[in-house]
Amino acid sequence: FPEIDPSKIEYQQGMNITFVTSARSDDEAREMLRLFGMPFKAMS
Repeated sequence: FPEIDPSKIEYQQGMNITFVTSARSDDEAREMLRLFGMPFKAMS
């Protein structure tokens, strides 16, 4: 998450989160999550 400053963290800890939506497509679900403020990396 961009609001976290990695230089101020003693050690990093991971977490897996699963979102289940009623979206009709992956693109629709991704757009909804983007509008909620989910930080996605650009796909290359």
